[in-house]
Amino acid sequence: MATGSIATQLLDSERMGWTGGPGTGIRLQAMDAVLIPFSLLWCGFAFFWEYSVISMGHAPFIMRLWGIPFVLVGLYFVVGRFILDAWLRGRTSYAVTNQRVLIYRPAPFGRFTTLSLRQLPEMNLTEAANGQGTIRFGSQSSVFRHGSGYGVLTPSLDPTPQFISVANAGALFRQLQQAVRDA
Repeated sequence: MATGSIATQLLDSERMGWTGGPGTGIRLQAMDAVLIPFSLLWCGFAFFWEYSVISMGHAPFIMRLWGIPFVLVGLYFVVGRFILDAWLRGRTSYAVTNQRVLIYRPAPFGRFTTLSLRQLPEMNLTEAANGQGTIRFGSQSSVFRHGSGYGVLTPSLDPTPQFISVANAGALFRQLQQAVRDA
């Protein structure tokens, strides 16, 4: 977690209230109930196609190349998206000050997001039994909404600002609500 990078972004009158980061490791979400079977079918078909074409021996060169992008996309669907998401979360930092919510992720895929406590969008809490949870600042992205990007496959790339998989999410959510009232 790179809280030092967040500390350099504080305004003159700003005081740090909470700092933290997302949980690490591979993380499943509800959407994976659909995405995992689909990704296995996709990847299985892509491998079958590529194996069939290569084993024919006399297939045109373009046909041998045709399946490679589909195999690569299939591998991303099956395992790559989980690895990328875990890696991005391991490099992300969160903070709440007396004036703003801060989210920092270094390059590549770098992004620094600030949300004013006075103009904070709706907040949603999704909490597990162990107290770990996600706080979203804004509406949930839909799979079918145009422009949702890679956020469906890789939650860390979701354009909606969020504290993903933080410890003691309920307590942090209440702290954020209090900070909004005090701002």
